Order: sequence, then C-alpha cells, then structure tokens
Amino acid sequence: MAKATASKNLRPLGDRVVVRPSAREEMTKSGIVLPDTAKEKPQEGEILAAGPGRVLDDGKREPMDVKVGQKVLYGKYAGTEFKVDGEDLLIVSQKDILAIVED
Repeated sequence: MAKATASKNLRPLGDRVVVRPSAREEMTKSGIVLPDTAKEKPQEGEILAAGPGRVLDDGKREPMDVKVGQKVLYGKYAGTEFKVDGEDLLIVSQKDILAIVED
C-alpha cells in the first residue's frame, strides 16, 4: 500500500509535512468532463508524515500545529511535488498550510 510506504520511508525535516493531495475533479457540477489540462490543482490533502518542528533561535523546538492523518488546506502553489511508488505527493512547510479541515 502506497500510503504506508510513503509515510514510513519519508521523514520530513523541520516544520515540513508530507501531504497526499485530494483527487482532482473529473467532472463539473453540470456534468462536463474535464481534460487533464483544465483541472484545478488540488489545495486540500491528508498529512502522511510530519517533521519534528522548527528550531527557534534560542535552540528550542517549536511544536507542530498539525498531525499525521489530518486533512488540511494549503496554498495553491505551495510545496514541492514528487512521486513515491507511483503516488503523487507534496512536501509543504507548515507556514504554507492555511487551515485544518475538521469533520
């Protein structure tokens, strides 16, 4: 399973998190099928791994505000995209996370 592999093999540094972006919309509300070039970039995803937190100037570590398993909203062009085991993932700094989506 890609989820387990990605979260076990990746350990983000500092205040970074590994996010699995939500699936892109395949169809508009009116039923029009969207080609890949017209799809919006997702801005929501699930956190697969989180770093230990940023080191402050005094040497102490700032705790992370997000945890593994949470759904988050992040900036449209935030982070660095990459693939692990054929799965598209994103590494995002905690400062680029805009909100936690609560169910």
